[in-house]
Amino acid sequence: MFRRLKTYQLVVDVTVAVVFLVTAWPIETVVVTGAFGLEYRLGSLGHGLIGFVLAALFSAALALRRLSPALALGLAWLGAVVQMGLGRPPSYADVAIFAVLYATAAYGSRAVYWSGFASALVGAIVITVYLFAGPSFAGGGLSWHTLPLALVMLVAAAFALGLSWTIGALVRTAVRARENREAQQRAEAETAAEHERVRIARDMHDVVAHSLAVVIAQADGARYAVAAGEANPQAASSTLDAAIAAEALTTISATARSALADVRLLLGQLRHQQGDGPQPTLADLEELYAQVRAAGVPLRVDVDPAPPGGPPAAVQLAVYRILQEALTNALRHGMPQGEVAVRLAWLPDRVELEVSNPLAPGPRAARAGHGLIGMRERAQLAGGRLDVVEDDGAFTVRAHVPVGGPA
Repeated sequence: MFRRLKTYQLVVDVTVAVVFLVTAWPIETVVVTGAFGLEYRLGSLGHGLIGFVLAALFSAALALRRLSPALALGLAWLGAVVQMGLGRPPSYADVAIFAVLYATAAYGSRAVYWSGFASALVGAIVITVYLFAGPSFAGGGLSWHTLPLALVMLVAAAFALGLSWTIGALVRTAVRARENREAQQRAEAETAAEHERVRIARDMHDVVAHSLAVVIAQADGARYAVAAGEANPQAASSTLDAAIAAEALTTISATARSALADVRLLLGQLRHQQGDGPQPTLADLEELYAQVRAAGVPLRVDVDPAPPGGPPAAVQLAVYRILQEALTNALRHGMPQGEVAVRLAWLPDRVELEVSNPLAPGPRAARAGHGLIGMRERAQLAGGRLDVVEDDGAFTVRAHVPVGGPA
């Protein structure tokens, strides 16, 4: 029934209504009454009261037109009925009707919207019938001679009232279009922000998960070497164990520093909304292989055929990240000391990637973590696909990424 308006809107509407009341009351009391000879039967006090009531009804409708278009329409109809019931002609106070019809179309609910349209049509008919078949000031009443003039009056009244309603409907349409456009822009901004968050989360997972897997493997190796040296300090192998532990700690330090640099780069993009920083390429694959081998995992890499020239950066990034996550899964879930096989085939129109590793015996949890999701997203963003197969005690990741395909 009532709409939410800002304070200044309420102040403006009330001020306009008060000014309208102050203007319409004397016109209704003096000008209209005197011009149409309505002084009979009532004194000046009675005419002043009637003029005030009519002016107050239409002024109230004017004040409520935006706050409650339905209530304003009802007050406008009440004022019109009182006016016709007293046999008074159309006057200055009726101007408020146009503002009310505009408000019903611009701000009213669906029911009020169509009620305003119906009021414009019905109002035109009522005005015409009232003027030509009502009081004596109508000019002879309705007859065959005045019928053409009545039709002209009907068209003019319908046009005037309908025009007010139509302008409100156009404003309503423009407001709805602006709101839809703003909502679409907000949705697009939220979608872009969500995509950016997913991208950063995917990069963070790839970097941190792989680095931590290498660090854990190296730390376990160093711990075993130190434990073996402490158990038999006089053995000749103790020196070798100490060297292995020192090498593992060196690898842990280098891996952690590299991961820290990558994390700082990602956090800088998140904080400052900068563009993409330096991304890994095929040239970084050897360092990735070296990290896996340094973690004690036998790794066999087969590249046939080799990449022709320089593949697109998006393809290189997708291949690197998929390989990184697949090797991380092999470190975390694969059989200790089990060989990991990597196969890359750079065909003219696509690159085929396969990573296979034996699974550790025993029960395995469901493999539905962020790693597999991230690999699939990497492949899909590059226009390809990724399949995961677990068969005969081996876990295999197969990816097909088109070279130059749609992203």
